[in-house]
Amino acid sequence: MIVELLVVLLALYVGSRYGSLALGAISGIGLAILVFGFGLKPGSPPTDVIYIIIAAVTCAGIMQASGGMDWLIQIAEKMLRKHPDHITFYAPLCTFFLTVLVGTGHVVYTLMPIIVDISIKKGIRPERPCAVASVASQVGITCSPIAAAVVAFTTISASNGFHVTIPQVLMVTIPACLCGLMAAATCSYRRGKDLDKDPEFQKRISDPQVYNYVYGNTATTLDKKIGKDAKLAVYIFLFALLIIVMFAAFQSILPEYSTVKAVKDAANVTLFEGQTLTPDQIAKLGIVMDGVTEASTTKLKMNLVIQIVMISAAALMIIFCKASPKKAVSGAVWQSGMVAVVAIYGIAWLADTYFSNYLSQMQEALGDIVSEYKWSIAFVFFLVSVLINSQGAVVVAMLPLAYSLGLPGPVLLGVLPSVYGYFFIPNYPSDIATVNFDRTGTTVIGKYLLNHSFMMPGLVCVFVSTIIAYFISMAIY
Repeated sequence: MIVELLVVLLALYVGSRYGSLALGAISGIGLAILVFGFGLKPGSPPTDVIYIIIAAVTCAGIMQASGGMDWLIQIAEKMLRKHPDHITFYAPLCTFFLTVLVGTGHVVYTLMPIIVDISIKKGIRPERPCAVASVASQVGITCSPIAAAVVAFTTISASNGFHVTIPQVLMVTIPACLCGLMAAATCSYRRGKDLDKDPEFQKRISDPQVYNYVYGNTATTLDKKIGKDAKLAVYIFLFALLIIVMFAAFQSILPEYSTVKAVKDAANVTLFEGQTLTPDQIAKLGIVMDGVTEASTTKLKMNLVIQIVMISAAALMIIFCKASPKKAVSGAVWQSGMVAVVAIYGIAWLADTYFSNYLSQMQEALGDIVSEYKWSIAFVFFLVSVLINSQGAVVVAMLPLAYSLGLPGPVLLGVLPSVYGYFFIPNYPSDIATVNFDRTGTTVIGKYLLNHSFMMPGLVCVFVSTIIAYFISMAIY
């Protein structure tokens, strides 16, 4: 058991070193070793979550191709330039809500150069808003109605008896994460020295070339002309989100399907065992019923609702907004989403294979601790997230284990913000990109790796968000 756990951890570590698609692909090597080398029974790949990600990023990618993302970034830039003195607070709010809308934190790449530019022009140390804004772009994932982490939480929870809707999850995570972000922004407000008082920065800009590099460039989207098609694409996207939230809040209006299982004939011989047939299908087959069939009624599941609505919205943008599918495929949103698909596919399958084979041992080892201190599962989520650069993958891999340990759903909802821990080791693309965007060099990855600009705001945000979410969830449920 220990040796196989080391195989899992080694696969995750090596994958994180290579990054991008390698995280999911190298997890496949670990899976192969467990299955073919140690003879473990393969777990189940998280197909429902993967389908949702594909649908969501396709819709968001089409919106980006139509120019709709430029309009959202432009709106955010106007607000930031209107309030430059408080950019340390407004920048994370902008990146947070962009992630909430789009379902991926990779929209930060377009906004980060603007945050840097406004900070430099105002004389504010860019590290202050940039670090917390990068953290905020990832924190928003547990607050988005179309993010894999949220949808996976509701789907897995429902199968374990905790029926919580997407709006109910957001009622807990959004206020908690906003409080966490404002706490992180407050701690960052006076962080480090102002640019005019920083001797290292002043020494660098004494070189005319460096000075021109820092102060001679301007990053802005305000000069871009936004057409009607781009705005229409945003309206379609927002309307699709509204429909998803409405169906999630009022699931009684979802279509219902009556099915009959274990069909038997008059001689009490079971036909079509394990299949699901509608009464009309049975009638067409001419089966003589003897009244002992098992009937059930099921509603359309929310994971299918999200997929149908997102794909339909993408199609409407292509037809009415002149969005180019080829441009969407080459865009950052669609490409980062597909990387997330591969990561979740490999990581979650690897983790499920290991944990499903050692479930009883895990229950015995962790059962007493989590039953006494239910909130301690947050540390497990956080530590796993440090290795896995995907909040959706953490939820899919670890939530079934948490339920199997007897933890109640409200507790797990309360600690949901703790699934963001991959800022701890600064190898995530948004963090690396933020360091590169900061022309002043104040946003850094330290000499000792862990002494980086994202550590303090990340720890403060996750700690405060998790505590507040826990109390909100306990108060509601």
